[in-house]
Amino acid sequence: PLDSADFLHRLFRHFALSASMLVFSIVLGMLGYWYFEGLGAVDGFLNSAMLLGGMGPVGELSSEGLKLFAGIYALYCGVVFIATTGMVLAPVSARILHRFHVDEADLKQQK
Repeated sequence: PLDSADFLHRLFRHFALSASMLVFSIVLGMLGYWYFEGLGAVDGFLNSAMLLGGMGPVGELSSEGLKLFAGIYALYCGVVFIATTGMVLAPVSARILHRFHVDEADLKQQK
């Protein structure tokens, strides 16, 4: 098992990787909304963040290209949400499992 400092370092690394995936995903969504709809940075951010958060787009989708992009981006966001949640929870769940782990040597001694 890791000591507290190593555990916090691992937790920070997983959180930083998750945050970087989320930032990349927001920028990807902003670029898509800019390319397909001509939205500015703030409106593109709002729509991307809403899709990434599972709420759906804010405005009406006007073009076929934008509708296809929004659908594909929404599917991508679902995968990113699951992946980042798993990355953040992995060190914590591993720590919990290690806490309750019983070695085979311990079991032999109990007999």
